[in-house]
Amino acid sequence: MNMTKQIRDVAIAAAKKAARALREEYFRFDRSKAQLKSRFELLTRADLLSEEIILKEIRQNFPHHHILSEETGDNKAQSDYFWIVDPLDGTTNFFMHDPLWSISIAVAYRNELILGIVYAPILDEFYLAEKDEGATLNSQSIEVSSITKDKVMNLFCHGHNDPAIKKAVKYYTYQKIHGFDSRQLGSAALELAYTAAGRVESISIPGADLYDIAAGVLLVKEAGGKVTDLKNKEWTIESWDMVASNGKVHDEILNVFRKLR
Repeated sequence: MNMTKQIRDVAIAAAKKAARALREEYFRFDRSKAQLKSRFELLTRADLLSEEIILKEIRQNFPHHHILSEETGDNKAQSDYFWIVDPLDGTTNFFMHDPLWSISIAVAYRNELILGIVYAPILDEFYLAEKDEGATLNSQSIEVSSITKDKVMNLFCHGHNDPAIKKAVKYYTYQKIHGFDSRQLGSAALELAYTAAGRVESISIPGADLYDIAAGVLLVKEAGGKVTDLKNKEWTIESWDMVASNGKVHDEILNVFRKLR
């Protein structure tokens, strides 16, 4: 078995195993048991349980690989392979029994994304992208939308610091007034997946955390979309912010951010 297929199989298995545990937690979840890990961020037992399951699968199969995971952090391993994991993206949605949350697993090889998985267990939607192989939803090919005006849906999200939040709120306000609509769904990984599937035209994220977006970035690219930072430079795993779109509304979105400076 070649390494790429082995990585894909392990990632899929890890996501599905974590999803089973998260479904059980979701339907019996008690909001009063959640903790605050920062002023803006919740931490639940579910986050930790999912992460434990996913990391165990990775470590058992690839003990020397580099791993970044939201709760555990960076293992600093020296490896060409880099796993980027958000075990529960959309914890606040999970907290209030909103089904829009997901598991996000990405793998980069020499800093280039080669695999992306976003799995929304309650919706039963499994998104998968492999470099140069396209993107799928539940094994069916997906592509970005062709909408360019009138009905353009622009999503937004933000990091957990004040500058990122203020920039996102300004963007939301502008698009809400001047555009068709703008919304925050509460799971950046899922918002990127929606962009890849053509359900919306874009998602913009000032202060994006890598573990939230890595899998979704590859989904959008493989679905025929475009991903850059807010200065229109090619997005890399070092980028602080990002815009992902169907490509057709990309310049317009970047122009909005320029106006807001």
